[in-house]
Amino acid sequence: MKFKIEIIEGLTENEVIVRTSRIDETVGKLQEYVRGLSAPKMVFYKGSQEYYLPLESILFLETEGEQIYAHTKDDAFRVKYKLYELEKMLPHYFIRASKGAIVNTEKIYAINRNLASASQVMFSGTHKQIYVSRHYYKALKEKMNIRRR
Repeated sequence: MKFKIEIIEGLTENEVIVRTSRIDETVGKLQEYVRGLSAPKMVFYKGSQEYYLPLESILFLETEGEQIYAHTKDDAFRVKYKLYELEKMLPHYFIRASKGAIVNTEKIYAINRNLASASQVMFSGTHKQIYVSRHYYKALKEKMNIRRR
């Protein structure tokens, strides 16, 4: 693999371009690393405390009344963003699962498909689960198939 850095004066935002004949494991890892560098830094809240959690620890985010909660394996934390804002901010491995939820596809263990209504999403190492609506199921399934490659 060749590596080249060009310095362009006056550039307002850094840009990374990768030229490749295919996306293999190395290119995929490079992409993940670069995306991680620009991943948003979010603050999570519980009571009067602020928490600084890695986004990788979040299983899913969901609305509960007027609030948005980020769920980890063992806990839930309040977030001060709307779901549509989070959709734009979060790394590519987060995807909308329903009108009121966003799920971390990297943490999904299994999906119990239900053709008549919402399908159940289960996560590794926890009893927590969420439902993906029929409307969002196809996009989630496609994202999961890409993840397996």
